[in-house]
Amino acid sequence: MKRFWHDSAVENVEDGWQVTLDSRPVKTRAGAPQVAPTKALADLLRGEWADAPGEFSADAFPLRDLADRAIDSIAADPAPVIDRLLSFADGDTLCYRVEPDEAVARRQAEVWEPIVSRIESDMGIALTRTHGIVHRPQPEASKSVLRKRLASENAFTLAGLDAAASLAASLCVALAGLDEHADPASLWSAASLEEDWQAEQWGRDAEAQARRDSHELEFTRALAFARAARSS
Repeated sequence: MKRFWHDSAVENVEDGWQVTLDSRPVKTRAGAPQVAPTKALADLLRGEWADAPGEFSADAFPLRDLADRAIDSIAADPAPVIDRLLSFADGDTLCYRVEPDEAVARRQAEVWEPIVSRIESDMGIALTRTHGIVHRPQPEASKSVLRKRLASENAFTLAGLDAAASLAASLCVALAGLDEHADPASLWSAASLEEDWQAEQWGRDAEAQARRDSHELEFTRALAFARAARSS
């Protein structure tokens, strides 16, 4: 597909901010006005259009896709995405650890425990850690608090959180990424700890490295989207 616009801009409209292409407002794939809740998010969306090459794929706009999902799907009914996010809490990678005598156990404790403990402290909840792969659901009281927290976020932040949690297999990592001072690279390293440990022992081929790098880019982008949707 050829680039069909020359200039992109951000305009203040009713209910938020909207990207325009040659003065024409961008709409979602379903035809709704693509209005972002913050200028910071609209600027991110505009940057994606501005950076598009002369020849591009319609699938090359991941931020647009997140915004479309927020508007066309999540805004009308956030319950399914909240339920999905809570499922990442129940199976959170950071809460499922190897046996204490295994070599990687110390690294898991050093890297994962501060993230989980911070979530617990900030939200006043307790999360269950376990060893092995046997499923142990989180306490209902903790999930209730998490549900209320997620329900307080707007549809755009939920879209970004869902993408980040899916990639990290961790709600803790995704929530930690909302902190404006959080380092996405460090959080992705935490989510990839076991994979990276195995690579240190046995090596990693080019295909696996490319896949890891691609997922890290998606994760970082999702966190940037979620953060921008919340900024004042």
